[in-house]
Order: sequence, then structure tokens, then C-alpha cells
Amino acid sequence: MNRLYQTSKITILIAAFLSFLLSVYLWFSGAKDQGIFVAIWVPSILSLGTFIFTAWRKS
Repeated sequence: MNRLYQTSKITILIAAFLSFLLSVYLWFSGAKDQGIFVAIWVPSILSLGTFIFTAWRKS
């Protein structure tokens, strides 16, 4: 596979995981509303990655 493709996949997964960790930290530190807001980013990041990689394969 293309090196750029692999790097992009890893970057998307790391961004989603860091978003998850930040949301857990915010939740348990008492900022529950902010934790929920940041938790919404996780599926959004993964959906963006799916969209990008689907378009990438078709081209």
C-alpha cells in the first residue's frame, strides 16, 4: 500500500483516540458537558476518515 495512505490511516486513528482520551479526562475531572462535547468528535473523525479513504480508493 501507499505510504501516504498508511500514514493518513494512522493519523486518523490517533486523532480519534486522543479525542476519546480527552473526553474521558474532561468527564472525570468534573467538566461533564465539555467531555460529552469532545466525545462527539470521535465518531465524526472516524466518519471523515471513512469518507476520505472511500473516495481515495475510487480514484
